[in-house]
This record gives sequence, structure tokens and C-alpha cells, in this order.
Amino acid sequence: MKAIILAAGRGSRMRDLTINQPKCFIELHGKRLIDWQLSSLRGAGIKEIAIVTGYKRQMFSEDLRYFVNSNWQNSNILASLLTARDWLEKYSCIISYSDIVYSRDAVKRLKILKDPIGMAYDKNWFSLWSKRFTNPLSDAESFKINSQGLLTDIGRKPKNLKEIEGQFMGLFKIEPIGWQEILSIINEFSFEEKMGMDITTLLRRLLNAGITISAIPIGDSWYEVDSESDLSYYSSLKRLW
Repeated sequence: MKAIILAAGRGSRMRDLTINQPKCFIELHGKRLIDWQLSSLRGAGIKEIAIVTGYKRQMFSEDLRYFVNSNWQNSNILASLLTARDWLEKYSCIISYSDIVYSRDAVKRLKILKDPIGMAYDKNWFSLWSKRFTNPLSDAESFKINSQGLLTDIGRKPKNLKEIEGQFMGLFKIEPIGWQEILSIINEFSFEEKMGMDITTLLRRLLNAGITISAIPIGDSWYEVDSESDLSYYSSLKRLW
């Protein structure tokens, strides 16, 4: 089992905080976001970790494997994921966004999944979104699962709370066979789609093509640090772990 942290973008919504450093270098409760991620991944028993870099990539000095999205300014997360295809073709990989903080338990829950493609989600999302946004629906995406724990809908702009049974965390797992399924769909995309697509849109396209995606709820709290107001709010709380 390996892990890949997607850290190519600048995170412009963080404004001045990312002028001179990557977004994942921002500190929360005395640790950089990247250090929170590395700690949880290693705490869950994952020893081999790669980082997809782009913006300010020369600042990364950890003794890890690196993939580079050299077109980070003109691309989205799918493009960053594609730079790590060498690992995805051969190994089971946990993939993490670089602006989230989560526990080792969340990683362990994903590790035990045997399905080709799996993802972690927060079924208690409304409590967190209510703290982060005046109107939680303004940022939330549709998210539905069936009785077997399989994803049935994700990534649409929801009309009401009934369309949301959780929120994707930015933490997921792909087995080599799952990567082949993903490639079978990605290969039909235009260059512009490959460069501009986010992960939830990709997941929705996979569902539309009949590809199965497992969803597992996390057992504890987590953070998504997407703005200065997020950072301010989380900084006012006690450390999660």
C-alpha cells in the first residue's frame, strides 16, 4: 500500500498565506497541513508516500517520492493524479488532497476496503459546513449512497438537503484494477477535460459509465482548510488528536 498527496495547486483562496509557500505548508495548531497528512498516513502503516507538486515545488524537502504537475497553473486535480500513473498502475494507493486534516483511523478504514475504487466521506457533514458557511448548501455537493454502501450520486449542485447524505473528504483509494477502469473512461476525454476536471466530476462520470465506487464513513472529525475563514475557525478549536 502506497499513498499519494495531491499538492500541485497554489490555493489562491488562501490569499496572502500562499504567496510565498505551497498551500499545504500553512500551519494549523503548530503543524503544517502536509505534516498532519504524513503523520496520519504513516500512523496507519503506510511507509511509501509520494507528493504531486507544482506550485513552489522547490520548497519541498521531505525524503519522499515526487511527481510533478508542471502545468499546475492551467490544470485541475485530475491532471495532478495522472502524473502519478506509474504508481497507480502497479500499486494499491491511498490518495489525499493536501488541504485536509484527518486521523489515522480514517486511513485505516480505507485500507481495509477490497473494492477497486473506494472513498471516505463524512456523514455528519452538516455540522461542519454550518460552522464554515452561512448557507451550507452554497458549498456542499450532492452525495448519495445505496444500502450496500455504494456511491450513486456525487458532485452536483444540490437543490435541497435530501440530496446530500454526506460529503466527500478528498481522501480515496484506487486499486490497479480500479485505475484501469478509470483510464478506460479518461481515455475518452478531450485534452481540455483531462486538464480541467476535478475529482468529484470524475467520480460522477465513472458512475454514469456504470463503474462501482465504494463509500465508507469516517469515525471521527476532520478539517478541510479551503479559505482563511476556515483556518481561523479551526485555529480557535482544540486539536483533534
